[in-house]
Amino acid sequence: MTIERDGFDYAARLDRARAELRKTGIDVLLASVGADLPYLTGYEAMPLERLTMAVIPADGDAVLVVPELEAPRVAVRDGVFSLRAWGETDDPVAIVAGLVGAPMRAAITDQTWSVFLLELQTAMPATRFLSARPISAALRLRKEPAEVTRLRLAAEAVDRVAARLAQVRFSGRTEKSLSDQVAAMTVEEGSDVATFKIVASGPNAASPHHQAAGRIIQTGDPVVVDFGGKVGGYCSDTTRTFHVGQPTAEYRRVYDVVRAAQEAGVAAARPGVAAEAVDAAARRVIADAGYGAFFIHRLGHGIGLEAHEDPYLVAGNTLALQPGMAFSVEPGIYLPGRFGVRIEDIVVCTEDGAQRLNESTRQLVVVD
Repeated sequence: MTIERDGFDYAARLDRARAELRKTGIDVLLASVGADLPYLTGYEAMPLERLTMAVIPADGDAVLVVPELEAPRVAVRDGVFSLRAWGETDDPVAIVAGLVGAPMRAAITDQTWSVFLLELQTAMPATRFLSARPISAALRLRKEPAEVTRLRLAAEAVDRVAARLAQVRFSGRTEKSLSDQVAAMTVEEGSDVATFKIVASGPNAASPHHQAAGRIIQTGDPVVVDFGGKVGGYCSDTTRTFHVGQPTAEYRRVYDVVRAAQEAGVAAARPGVAAEAVDAAARRVIADAGYGAFFIHRLGHGIGLEAHEDPYLVAGNTLALQPGMAFSVEPGIYLPGRFGVRIEDIVVCTEDGAQRLNESTRQLVVVD
Protein backbone atom coordinates (compact mmCIF):
# COMPACT_ATOMS: atom_id res chain seq x y z
CA MET A 1 0.00 0.00 0.00
CA THR A 2 1.02 3.62 -0.33
CA ILE A 3 2.36 4.90 2.98
CA GLU A 4 1.50 8.53 3.54
CA ARG A 5 3.75 10.37 5.96
CA ASP A 6 1.98 13.68 6.45
CA GLY A 7 3.98 16.35 8.17
CA PHE A 8 7.26 15.60 6.40
CA ASP A 9 8.81 18.14 4.04
CA TYR A 10 10.04 16.00 1.15
CA ALA A 11 11.15 18.98 -0.90
CA ALA A 12 13.44 20.03 1.94
CA ARG A 13 14.77 16.49 2.26
CA LEU A 14 15.59 16.38 -1.43
CA ASP A 15 17.30 19.75 -1.17
CA ARG A 16 19.43 18.40 1.67
CA ALA A 17 20.25 15.33 -0.42
CA ARG A 18 21.37 17.55 -3.31
CA ALA A 19 23.53 19.57 -0.93
CA GLU A 20 25.18 16.35 0.29
CA LEU A 21 25.79 15.28 -3.31
CA ARG A 22 27.45 18.57 -4.16
CA LYS A 23 29.52 18.50 -0.97
CA THR A 24 30.85 15.02 -1.77
CA GLY A 25 31.32 15.61 -5.49
CA ILE A 26 28.71 13.06 -6.55
CA ASP A 27 26.60 13.80 -9.61
CA VAL A 28 23.43 11.82 -8.93
CA LEU A 29 21.70 9.76 -6.25
CA LEU A 30 19.81 6.63 -7.35
CA ALA A 31 17.34 5.34 -4.75
CA SER A 32 15.56 2.01 -5.23
CA VAL A 33 13.82 -0.31 -2.76
CA GLY A 34 14.61 0.20 0.92
CA ALA A 35 14.09 2.99 3.43
CA ASP A 36 15.89 5.78 1.58
CA LEU A 37 13.22 5.95 -1.12
CA PRO A 38 10.26 6.61 1.21
CA TYR A 39 12.41 8.96 3.28
CA LEU A 40 13.08 11.12 0.23
CA THR A 41 9.79 10.77 -1.66
CA GLY A 42 7.12 9.40 0.68
CA TYR A 43 6.71 6.37 -1.58
CA GLU A 44 7.59 2.85 -0.43
CA ALA A 45 8.24 0.54 -3.36
CA MET A 46 7.30 -3.12 -3.40
CA PRO A 47 10.46 -5.27 -3.61
CA LEU A 48 9.65 -6.58 -7.08
CA GLU A 49 11.64 -7.80 -10.04
CA ARG A 50 10.38 -4.66 -11.77
CA LEU A 51 12.68 -1.68 -11.27
CA THR A 52 11.60 1.29 -9.19
CA MET A 53 14.20 4.05 -8.87
CA ALA A 54 14.30 7.71 -7.93
CA VAL A 55 16.81 9.69 -9.98
CA ILE A 56 18.01 12.68 -7.94
CA PRO A 57 20.65 14.83 -9.68
CA ALA A 58 22.91 17.10 -7.65
CA ASP A 59 21.60 19.94 -9.81
CA GLY A 60 18.22 19.23 -11.32
CA ASP A 61 14.74 17.89 -10.74
CA ALA A 62 14.04 14.48 -9.21
CA VAL A 63 12.23 11.84 -11.25
CA LEU A 64 10.64 8.69 -9.85
CA VAL A 65 10.76 5.79 -12.32
CA VAL A 66 8.12 3.16 -11.53
CA PRO A 67 6.41 0.23 -13.25
CA GLU A 68 3.22 1.42 -14.90
CA LEU A 69 1.07 -0.97 -12.85
CA GLU A 70 2.53 0.57 -9.64
CA ALA A 71 1.98 4.19 -10.70
CA PRO A 72 -1.51 4.47 -9.10
CA ARG A 73 0.11 3.85 -5.69
CA VAL A 74 2.34 6.91 -5.96
CA ALA A 75 1.21 10.13 -4.33
CA VAL A 76 2.83 12.63 -6.69
CA ARG A 77 3.91 15.78 -4.90
CA ASP A 78 4.04 18.87 -7.11
CA GLY A 79 7.42 20.54 -6.99
CA VAL A 80 9.03 17.52 -5.28
CA PHE A 81 9.44 14.96 -8.05
CA SER A 82 7.90 13.98 -11.36
CA LEU A 83 6.72 10.49 -12.29
CA ARG A 84 8.00 8.38 -15.16
CA ALA A 85 5.99 5.17 -15.53
CA TRP A 86 7.32 2.37 -17.73
CA GLY A 87 5.36 -0.38 -19.48
CA GLU A 88 5.99 -4.09 -19.62
CA THR A 89 7.86 -3.91 -22.93
CA ASP A 90 10.01 -0.92 -21.91
CA ASP A 91 13.59 -1.12 -20.64
CA PRO A 92 13.60 0.62 -17.24
CA VAL A 93 17.40 0.51 -16.94
CA ALA A 94 17.68 2.36 -20.25
CA ILE A 95 15.12 4.89 -19.00
CA VAL A 96 17.14 5.52 -15.83
CA ALA A 97 20.38 5.74 -17.79
CA GLY A 98 18.77 8.23 -20.16
CA LEU A 99 17.60 10.41 -17.29
CA VAL A 100 20.99 10.28 -15.61
CA GLY A 101 23.09 11.01 -18.67
CA ALA A 102 26.81 10.32 -18.27
CA PRO A 103 27.79 11.29 -14.72
CA MET A 104 31.27 10.61 -13.43
CA ARG A 105 30.06 9.46 -10.01
CA ALA A 106 26.69 8.01 -9.00
CA ALA A 107 25.62 7.03 -5.48
CA ILE A 108 23.22 4.07 -5.33
CA THR A 109 21.26 2.99 -2.28
CA ASP A 110 22.45 -0.10 -0.44
CA GLN A 111 19.35 -2.26 -0.87
CA THR A 112 19.15 -1.89 -4.65
CA TRP A 113 18.98 -5.36 -6.18
CA SER A 114 22.36 -6.38 -7.57
CA VAL A 115 20.83 -7.31 -10.94
CA PHE A 116 19.84 -3.67 -11.48
CA LEU A 117 23.22 -2.35 -10.38
CA LEU A 118 24.96 -4.72 -12.79
CA GLU A 119 22.69 -3.64 -15.63
CA LEU A 120 23.23 0.03 -14.83
CA GLN A 121 26.99 -0.51 -14.79
CA THR A 122 26.74 -2.05 -18.26
CA ALA A 123 24.54 0.79 -19.53
CA MET A 124 26.77 3.48 -17.97
CA PRO A 125 30.34 2.16 -18.35
CA ALA A 126 32.02 5.53 -17.72
CA THR A 127 30.24 6.04 -14.40
CA ARG A 128 31.74 5.11 -11.06
CA PHE A 129 29.08 3.70 -8.73
CA LEU A 130 29.41 4.34 -4.99
CA SER A 131 27.38 3.36 -1.96
CA ALA A 132 24.82 6.00 -1.01
CA ARG A 133 25.04 5.04 2.65
CA PRO A 134 27.25 7.98 3.70
CA ILE A 135 24.75 10.35 2.11
CA SER A 136 21.63 8.67 3.48
CA ALA A 137 23.19 8.37 6.94
CA ALA A 138 23.95 12.09 6.97
CA LEU A 139 20.32 12.78 6.07
CA ARG A 140 18.64 10.28 8.39
CA LEU A 141 20.88 10.18 11.49
CA ARG A 142 19.15 13.06 13.27
CA LYS A 143 15.42 12.55 13.49
CA GLU A 144 13.00 15.37 12.85
CA PRO A 145 10.43 16.08 15.60
CA ALA A 146 7.70 14.38 13.55
CA GLU A 147 9.89 11.29 13.24
CA VAL A 148 10.45 11.20 17.01
CA THR A 149 6.69 11.41 17.46
CA ARG A 150 6.25 8.32 15.26
CA LEU A 151 9.00 6.50 17.15
CA ARG A 152 7.36 7.38 20.47
CA LEU A 153 3.97 6.11 19.31
CA ALA A 154 5.59 2.90 18.10
CA ALA A 155 7.38 2.47 21.44
CA GLU A 156 4.20 3.09 23.42
CA ALA A 157 2.41 0.42 21.41
CA VAL A 158 4.97 -2.29 22.24
CA ASP A 159 5.12 -1.11 25.86
CA ARG A 160 1.44 -1.98 26.12
CA VAL A 161 2.24 -5.45 24.79
CA ALA A 162 5.01 -5.89 27.37
CA ALA A 163 2.57 -4.95 30.13
CA ARG A 164 0.03 -7.49 28.85
CA LEU A 165 2.67 -10.22 28.71
CA ALA A 166 3.07 -9.99 32.47
CA GLN A 167 -0.47 -11.39 32.71
CA VAL A 168 -0.03 -14.16 30.11
CA ARG A 169 0.55 -17.80 30.96
CA PHE A 170 3.92 -18.93 29.58
CA SER A 171 4.34 -22.46 30.93
CA GLY A 172 3.05 -25.44 29.01
CA ARG A 173 2.97 -23.78 25.63
CA THR A 174 5.45 -23.66 22.77
CA GLU A 175 7.73 -20.75 22.02
CA LYS A 176 6.03 -20.40 18.66
CA SER A 177 2.56 -20.10 20.12
CA LEU A 178 3.75 -17.35 22.44
CA SER A 179 5.57 -15.57 19.60
CA ASP A 180 2.40 -15.69 17.48
CA GLN A 181 0.50 -14.15 20.38
CA VAL A 182 3.13 -11.42 20.74
CA ALA A 183 2.78 -10.57 17.04
CA ALA A 184 -1.02 -10.45 17.31
CA MET A 185 -0.90 -8.23 20.40
CA THR A 186 1.59 -5.92 18.69
CA VAL A 187 -1.05 -5.09 16.10
CA GLU A 188 -3.88 -5.06 18.65
CA GLU A 189 -2.04 -2.43 20.68
CA GLY A 190 -1.64 0.03 17.82
CA SER A 191 1.19 -1.01 15.53
CA ASP A 192 0.35 -1.02 11.82
CA VAL A 193 2.26 -4.28 11.44
CA ALA A 194 4.35 -6.64 13.56
CA THR A 195 7.82 -6.73 12.03
CA PHE A 196 9.54 -9.43 14.10
CA LYS A 197 9.27 -11.41 17.31
CA ILE A 198 11.85 -13.46 19.20
CA VAL A 199 10.75 -15.78 21.99
CA ALA A 200 13.66 -17.75 23.48
CA SER A 201 13.10 -19.92 26.53
CA GLY A 202 15.37 -21.87 28.87
CA PRO A 203 18.75 -22.60 27.25
CA ASN A 204 17.49 -21.01 24.02
CA ALA A 205 17.60 -17.66 25.83
CA ALA A 206 21.39 -17.80 25.44
CA SER A 207 20.90 -17.40 21.65
CA PRO A 208 20.30 -13.66 20.98
CA HIS A 209 18.53 -14.22 17.66
CA HIS A 210 16.80 -17.50 18.46
CA GLN A 211 13.94 -18.47 16.16
CA ALA A 212 10.90 -19.57 18.14
CA ALA A 213 10.01 -23.19 17.50
CA GLY A 214 8.38 -26.15 19.21
CA ARG A 215 10.16 -26.11 22.57
CA ILE A 216 7.62 -26.18 25.40
CA ILE A 217 8.18 -23.44 27.97
CA GLN A 218 8.57 -24.88 31.46
CA THR A 219 8.50 -23.66 35.04
CA GLY A 220 11.99 -22.49 35.91
CA ASP A 221 12.67 -21.07 32.42
CA PRO A 222 13.82 -17.57 31.66
CA VAL A 223 12.11 -16.26 28.51
CA VAL A 224 13.63 -13.50 26.40
CA VAL A 225 10.95 -11.71 24.36
CA ASP A 226 12.30 -9.29 21.72
CA PHE A 227 9.75 -7.81 19.31
CA GLY A 228 8.73 -4.79 17.31
CA GLY A 229 6.34 -3.26 14.82
CA LYS A 230 5.80 -0.10 12.81
CA VAL A 231 3.65 2.98 13.29
CA GLY A 232 3.42 5.36 10.34
CA GLY A 233 6.45 3.68 8.80
CA TYR A 234 8.63 4.05 11.92
CA CYS A 235 9.91 1.09 13.89
CA SER A 236 9.75 -0.12 17.45
CA ASP A 237 12.10 -2.61 19.08
CA THR A 238 12.07 -3.70 22.71
CA THR A 239 13.24 -6.67 24.76
CA ARG A 240 12.03 -7.83 28.12
CA THR A 241 13.14 -10.98 29.92
CA PHE A 242 10.55 -12.85 31.97
CA HIS A 243 10.97 -15.77 34.35
CA VAL A 244 8.50 -18.63 34.69
CA GLY A 245 8.23 -19.25 38.40
CA GLN A 246 10.67 -18.02 41.00
CA PRO A 247 14.24 -17.56 39.71
CA THR A 248 17.40 -18.75 41.40
CA ALA A 249 19.71 -16.38 43.25
CA GLU A 250 22.23 -16.70 40.40
CA TYR A 251 19.65 -15.74 37.83
CA ARG A 252 18.58 -12.71 39.85
CA ARG A 253 22.23 -11.67 40.12
CA VAL A 254 22.75 -11.88 36.35
CA TYR A 255 19.51 -10.02 35.71
CA ASP A 256 20.55 -7.24 38.08
CA VAL A 257 23.91 -6.91 36.30
CA VAL A 258 22.19 -6.53 32.92
CA ARG A 259 19.77 -4.00 34.31
CA ALA A 260 22.63 -1.98 35.82
CA ALA A 261 24.49 -2.13 32.51
CA GLN A 262 21.44 -0.87 30.69
CA GLU A 263 21.12 2.04 33.11
CA ALA A 264 24.81 2.85 32.62
CA GLY A 265 24.41 2.85 28.85
CA VAL A 266 21.42 5.18 28.93
CA ALA A 267 23.19 7.51 31.37
CA ALA A 268 26.28 7.67 29.15
CA ALA A 269 24.36 8.64 25.99
CA ARG A 270 24.76 12.40 25.73
CA PRO A 271 25.57 14.87 22.95
CA GLY A 272 29.25 14.83 22.06
CA VAL A 273 29.88 11.38 23.53
CA ALA A 274 31.28 8.85 21.07
CA ALA A 275 29.01 5.93 20.18
CA GLU A 276 31.73 3.51 21.26
CA ALA A 277 31.93 5.17 24.69
CA VAL A 278 28.26 4.38 25.35
CA ASP A 279 28.92 0.74 24.46
CA ALA A 280 31.96 0.77 26.76
CA ALA A 281 30.01 2.22 29.69
CA ALA A 282 27.50 -0.62 29.65
CA ARG A 283 30.10 -3.27 28.82
CA ARG A 284 32.25 -2.21 31.79
CA VAL A 285 29.45 -3.04 34.24
CA ILE A 286 29.12 -6.54 32.81
CA ALA A 287 32.88 -7.12 32.67
CA ASP A 288 33.35 -5.95 36.25
CA ALA A 289 30.74 -8.49 37.35
CA GLY A 290 32.74 -11.28 35.66
CA TYR A 291 30.48 -11.80 32.64
CA GLY A 292 32.37 -9.81 30.00
CA ALA A 293 32.92 -12.83 27.75
CA PHE A 294 29.17 -13.45 27.66
CA PHE A 295 28.11 -10.06 26.28
CA ILE A 296 28.60 -11.01 22.63
CA HIS A 297 27.01 -8.22 20.59
CA ARG A 298 27.14 -4.45 20.25
CA LEU A 299 25.19 -2.38 22.75
CA GLY A 300 22.78 -0.90 20.25
CA HIS A 301 21.71 0.19 16.80
CA GLY A 302 19.98 3.18 15.33
CA ILE A 303 16.28 2.98 14.53
CA GLY A 304 13.83 4.87 12.34
CA LEU A 305 12.35 3.77 9.04
CA GLU A 306 14.51 0.66 9.55
CA ALA A 307 14.78 -1.42 12.70
CA HIS A 308 18.58 -1.38 12.30
CA GLU A 309 20.27 1.72 10.90
CA ASP A 310 22.96 4.23 11.86
CA PRO A 311 24.26 5.01 14.44
CA TYR A 312 25.66 1.74 15.82
CA LEU A 313 26.86 1.70 19.44
CA VAL A 314 29.91 -0.50 19.06
CA ALA A 315 33.65 -0.41 19.74
CA GLY A 316 35.43 1.43 16.95
CA ASN A 317 32.58 3.82 16.13
CA THR A 318 33.90 7.24 17.11
CA LEU A 319 30.83 9.09 15.82
CA ALA A 320 29.80 11.74 18.35
CA LEU A 321 26.15 11.52 19.38
CA GLN A 322 23.95 14.46 18.48
CA PRO A 323 20.46 15.53 19.52
CA GLY A 324 17.86 13.75 17.42
CA MET A 325 19.74 10.48 17.08
CA ALA A 326 17.59 7.49 18.07
CA PHE A 327 19.01 4.10 19.01
CA SER A 328 18.59 1.02 21.16
CA VAL A 329 20.41 0.32 24.40
CA GLU A 330 20.30 -3.47 24.85
CA PRO A 331 23.00 -5.18 26.88
CA GLY A 332 22.77 -8.91 27.43
CA ILE A 333 24.47 -11.82 29.14
CA TYR A 334 24.28 -15.22 27.45
CA LEU A 335 25.48 -18.34 29.26
CA PRO A 336 25.61 -21.11 26.61
CA GLY A 337 23.40 -24.11 27.35
CA ARG A 338 21.95 -22.42 30.44
CA PHE A 339 20.14 -19.11 30.08
CA GLY A 340 20.31 -15.53 28.86
CA VAL A 341 19.08 -12.07 29.84
CA ARG A 342 18.57 -8.98 27.67
CA ILE A 343 16.86 -5.66 28.40
CA GLU A 344 16.28 -3.21 25.55
CA ASP A 345 14.87 0.28 25.27
CA ILE A 346 14.84 2.78 22.43
CA VAL A 347 16.23 6.17 23.43
CA VAL A 348 16.55 9.53 21.70
CA CYS A 349 19.55 11.75 22.31
CA THR A 350 18.45 15.22 23.45
CA GLU A 351 20.34 18.35 24.44
CA ASP A 352 20.26 17.10 28.04
CA GLY A 353 21.03 13.41 27.56
CA ALA A 354 19.09 10.32 26.55
CA GLN A 355 15.30 10.18 26.74
CA ARG A 356 13.79 6.71 26.89
CA LEU A 357 10.89 6.04 24.55
CA ASN A 358 10.15 2.65 26.18
CA GLU A 359 8.81 2.83 29.72
CA SER A 360 7.48 -0.67 30.43
CA THR A 361 8.92 -2.06 33.65
CA ARG A 362 12.54 -3.14 33.66
CA GLN A 363 12.07 -5.02 36.93
CA LEU A 364 12.31 -8.80 36.72
CA VAL A 365 8.78 -10.03 35.99
CA VAL A 366 7.81 -13.48 37.25
CA VAL A 367 5.07 -15.20 35.25
CA ASP A 368 3.21 -18.49 35.45
